[in-house]
Amino acid sequence: MFQTSCVYMEVSLMFLASSAKPIDDNIKNFVDEIEAQSPSLSVLAARQFRYSLCQTPVELNIKEPRQFNVLEEFIIRAAIEFQPPPTEDELASVLGLDSVFIKTTTTTLRSLQTLSPTSPLTVTPEGRSFYEKGSVPQPPYPIQINAITDPLSNKITFQSESLNEMVINLPDLADFITIDNAIADIASLPFEEIQKSIQASDLALHIPEEGKIVTSCKVLASTQKIWKKISLFVIFDALENKLSIQIRNGKQILESASSWLDFLHTEGKISLQALCKLSTETINFEREVILRQKNTEIEARLENIRQKALEAATVNNVKIDNSTVVGEAIQLRDGQIAQAFIEVLNSAKSQVMIYSAWVNQAVVNEKFITLLQKLANQGVWILIGYGIARRQEDEDKPIPPELEKKLRAIKTPDGLPSVQVFWLGDSHIKEVIVDREIHLCGSHNWLSYRGDYLPRGESVYKVTIPLQVQEAYEFLANRFQNHAQKLWQNALENRDSKLAVESLCMWGALGMEDTALKEIQKNNWLELLPVWLNVALQGLKSKNLSGDSASFKTALSLLSQVSIEEAFIELLQQGWRKVIGAIAINNPETALNLLNDEVWAQFIRLNIVQDSDSPNDFILYCI
Repeated sequence: MFQTSCVYMEVSLMFLASSAKPIDDNIKNFVDEIEAQSPSLSVLAARQFRYSLCQTPVELNIKEPRQFNVLEEFIIRAAIEFQPPPTEDELASVLGLDSVFIKTTTTTLRSLQTLSPTSPLTVTPEGRSFYEKGSVPQPPYPIQINAITDPLSNKITFQSESLNEMVINLPDLADFITIDNAIADIASLPFEEIQKSIQASDLALHIPEEGKIVTSCKVLASTQKIWKKISLFVIFDALENKLSIQIRNGKQILESASSWLDFLHTEGKISLQALCKLSTETINFEREVILRQKNTEIEARLENIRQKALEAATVNNVKIDNSTVVGEAIQLRDGQIAQAFIEVLNSAKSQVMIYSAWVNQAVVNEKFITLLQKLANQGVWILIGYGIARRQEDEDKPIPPELEKKLRAIKTPDGLPSVQVFWLGDSHIKEVIVDREIHLCGSHNWLSYRGDYLPRGESVYKVTIPLQVQEAYEFLANRFQNHAQKLWQNALENRDSKLAVESLCMWGALGMEDTALKEIQKNNWLELLPVWLNVALQGLKSKNLSGDSASFKTALSLLSQVSIEEAFIELLQQGWRKVIGAIAINNPETALNLLNDEVWAQFIRLNIVQDSDSPNDFILYCI
């Protein structure tokens, strides 16, 4: 059977290599990069297109602050504090000055919209805002920049330099897809929206918190069409059994454009045959070939384990620099399997990964739930994937909802979901990996056998050979990682904090705390910081995350963006106290190094510590 599979794989690979895939020569290097990301990814087509941006020159008027002088400060302060507000003459009398001096200054302040236009002296909201910063606005000045409308991203950006006109001899994407140009008219946009777009363009022209404000925007000339080159890739993921479209500008993935084309393809509104000469028949054939190839790779990995067990009986010794790493490949049968499964789970220190075709209550009973809760109390993450059908709706034995609810109710000591259980599907693998050290694989359905211990002819391999365990771990971890990313995207689209927490916990279980923090930072979802701190705390306790990880410095740098008024401030305070304490238990000096002057000032501002505390006292308190 294995030889037959290998022959099929060779024939399949020959077909894939020799078939004329619609891939443009000058982007083959990107195809190689995509396929190198994961063994499950295959690019079925890759073509380049052009599409048009709209460039519109505009003139902005910008108002900036300056420090007020002594007389300006007194006048504004008097207008705020005196009751009733004074007139110019009354204020001149109080100061013992000629009213001409007061009126000259108030005329200037009125021209800057700091004082209301009529007497008595009243400060405008804008004037009060500037006064609180110790300044008054200067007269506006003009600056010319360019508004760039991108119909693919459905965004308007602003930049100081003009885009150059280029002749691009490529097919026009608009000939295949209807691209909406509704946002091209800058003049029709609400001014607040223009201000936000300018602020997001990082030109440092509109910074309200610093008093620098764009006060108007005027179109200077007609809109110009600028051609831009993009690359389109049709990608098949064998693990997800999913076809997707990816749009790139050079190496940059255009996420919104990719999602939009994916949606259009799902809705049947675009033709891959027309777009990149990829027929439905070719897609289906390539998909079957790739799926068979990937399944053969799994079979080959398991066959390798079987051969290791046969070659070395029960023990293999691997020599490394005069030391010996003992690795086993032991075959277990029937009644031995369930016992070994429980023993391996009980040995877990930080991570358990299970893939079982189905999950039922015969195995996942109250005793098993209690075991998982014990592991959770010890700081162990548990990832469970299941499913054998290609589509979740076709699964004939879905997990019972009440059972899934019980599994998801298992929490870490800090209240995070310790067990992540989800449908992955389209797989016959039956594997358990614990702490990246022990691998169980074979014919046993780990979470759905009938609960009996009678001989049923099953066999399982218990493997501790480092190379084999690592290969199995990378394969299964990649599936979990893909699912975490998919959950995160759904969470972002719907601003669903529950899905976001699941993603963060899954990344934490995979030792990807840094990825989780980068996503929080990139998407400005700061209310998730307390969750991330608890995820990182789990890593610190299991010693899978070091206290000197750069992630902690990044997380500390985000404190300046947090207001003391935030609803999550108490959880953030508790989280940092626990994290600093966990770091200090292992290395007080590392914890102390994190608390530099800037960080300490933020800790005081956010009431994480008291003014009277010192870093040394705080660390002792946390421990």
